[in-house]
Amino acid sequence: MTIEKQLPSTRTTELDSICLKAEVIPVLAIARIEDAVPLATALVEGGLTVLEVTLRTDCALDAIRRINEALPQASVGVGTVLTPAQYRQAEQVGADFVVTPGTTEALYRYGVTSSVPMLPGVATVSELMTGWQYGYRRFKFFPAEASGGVKALKAFAGPIPDARFCPTGGIGINNAEDYLALKNVMCVGGSWLTPKSLVDAEDWDAIRSLAREAAERFHH
Repeated sequence: MTIEKQLPSTRTTELDSICLKAEVIPVLAIARIEDAVPLATALVEGGLTVLEVTLRTDCALDAIRRINEALPQASVGVGTVLTPAQYRQAEQVGADFVVTPGTTEALYRYGVTSSVPMLPGVATVSELMTGWQYGYRRFKFFPAEASGGVKALKAFAGPIPDARFCPTGGIGINNAEDYLALKNVMCVGGSWLTPKSLVDAEDWDAIRSLAREAAERFHH
């Protein structure tokens, strides 16, 4: 049996259905656990129902658990997953999907066996080909702007036209549209929707407004 056949096409379908819910996925680094639910609620009320919570903070896993309980209608992904052990933690807190900044053979192997779909991070065609070999068809392109941005993604479409991407890194309200105009881009990820100053001030109304602006501007 080839590696490729181990990964059911349902995994691609699952990621597609998640990414089709919103063209913009807010990337959250939650420093205070008490911010988790109000922050996520503001984004969801603004119309962004797919969230990525990164494992860059100590309370991230607890935050994901709380968001899942409070907002069952949201799709919550776990970002900055670096190891199979962290992937398992994401499964345990009920993640809908997992996102990695880059990808190792160990993560690809684990992802093939997991019931939680992975959006593996790639920055080059070689990395993309490795994921392809494992049966992956949907990828995070990171760091997007630093890795060639829109031009790089256009070039990727030549040799591997069936790959689809969620670019993240250096994307904001001013350039998101350039990415979303590409055929091989499903959605974009960004932290511009949750500025630290607004989160620190607990200004959930302002964050709801930013989410609403993005949801309306980049609607499918």
